[in-house]
Amino acid sequence: MSAAATRPWTADRGDGTYRNPVLNADWSDPDVVRVGDDYYLTASSFGRVPGLPLLHSRDLVNWTLIGHALDRLEPAADFAAPRHDRGVWAPSLRHHAGRFWIFWGDPDHGIQQISAEDIRGPWTTPHLVKAGRGLIDACPLWDEETGEAYLVHAWAKSRSGIKNRLTGHRMSPDGRELLDEGKTLVDADTIPGWFTLEGPKLYRRDGEFWILAPAGGVSTGWQGAFRSRDFFGPYEERVVLAQGSTDVNGPHQGGWVTTPSGEDWFLHFQDRGPYGRVVHLQPMRWDAGDGGWPVIGDRGEPVRAHRKPTAPEQTVTAPASSDSFPGGRYGRQWQWTANPRPGRTVEHGGDGLLLSCVRTAHAHDLRALPHVLVQRLPAETFTAEVELSLGSEVPGAKAGLAVLGDAFSWIGLERAADGEEDGDGGVRLVHRYAESVAERERDAAYARPVPGASVRLRIEVGTGARCRFLADTGDGTGFRPSGQVFAAMPWRWVGALLGLFATAPDGTGPAGTARFTAFRTTA
Repeated sequence: MSAAATRPWTADRGDGTYRNPVLNADWSDPDVVRVGDDYYLTASSFGRVPGLPLLHSRDLVNWTLIGHALDRLEPAADFAAPRHDRGVWAPSLRHHAGRFWIFWGDPDHGIQQISAEDIRGPWTTPHLVKAGRGLIDACPLWDEETGEAYLVHAWAKSRSGIKNRLTGHRMSPDGRELLDEGKTLVDADTIPGWFTLEGPKLYRRDGEFWILAPAGGVSTGWQGAFRSRDFFGPYEERVVLAQGSTDVNGPHQGGWVTTPSGEDWFLHFQDRGPYGRVVHLQPMRWDAGDGGWPVIGDRGEPVRAHRKPTAPEQTVTAPASSDSFPGGRYGRQWQWTANPRPGRTVEHGGDGLLLSCVRTAHAHDLRALPHVLVQRLPAETFTAEVELSLGSEVPGAKAGLAVLGDAFSWIGLERAADGEEDGDGGVRLVHRYAESVAERERDAAYARPVPGASVRLRIEVGTGARCRFLADTGDGTGFRPSGQVFAAMPWRWVGALLGLFATAPDGTGPAGTARFTAFRTTA
């Protein structure tokens, strides 16, 4: 299969223009920085591991995933099970004094910071800059003219009882401590019609402090700009990007970047439900005739297509989603749903991904398991396929391909328990689902025997994230559909995810393995 056939989405149209979104997957709350001719982007990763994805581009349109900055979430006990409402919220990426810096708010513990000389690491261990609950969306600023440093952050009402305001601090130049008790920079309760002000990004331009911050809610909001001659205010505000007459709902929360040629651009997200928060690129300019405010998109409304930023010609690309698992290793696009439990989950050697069938009492509910390997839905419509072999003799052991969210569905293989109808070798094909967090897993279609312990699995995802499950058991009939069409659902703050898993009933001793090979996504 050609590279073009397995690439679900590319924003580059190949004629000097691009289409939005430039990242058509759940790269939530993006922030961007330019170093020389290179652009780097990070995004929220919440409770998934590894966290803090790092993407690279030379033109702001074609992106590749080059790694992650956070190997494990701490405190480990808080992330022993999936928690999509915790962890890494809205990080900020900066470059200062020859180092990359990432600041983020963990809503349950406080504002964290890490740094590295090279974007690919090694990164320092997380340092707690400000402890407290409800501290989110942190962004630093080093003033190159004065040598002073600052920090701004927002508040999560769910933890602190406070929302709709931004707090600022002076910060030590090494980024490790705050030098004052902090002051409210913007209280949006005093601005008519503004609510849920959050996600600030702090900049300095022409002697003024600028805060670009969204308001109005994730799916319905707008992008605001605030400016002041003094860091501690007072600030004046303006809406600089909103849906307007377009079909791009809630265009907001992102980062401003200037190209080597002096062009200004703005990256932001659009919430698309089960697909998560996809990333758009907007042209940006400063309107001297209108008081010097930024103008984003087409006079404040998002563009669907535009000429590309001025840059040398680039290879048309997008973050990988297919994976052949060379040497038994999975690609950077995969994350665990939580900190993996101690013990060997992945066995290396040979091609194909060999997952241990992890013994657990919660095998009926994939949403509760930390050892599910997941990746983002890579496009609006696509097909995902993988070949699976189950190498476990433990009754009840199972493995499969899943779509995970507040509801989930999976198709795969299961070793039949004693007394159950089974096929050759006691392995059968099953398709199961749960409708919501309150539902237990149940059969969506009758289980059928497999003539052997291998199967080819397919999920066809259509418009609206409607998923059709199919399987080829090798009996000569090819792919056959299973059960009803399943409507994927997001988790809290997170879009739906594709997942690979292998489990076994609770107990002692090894429970065998499952091998996944040739995972492919196709437009």
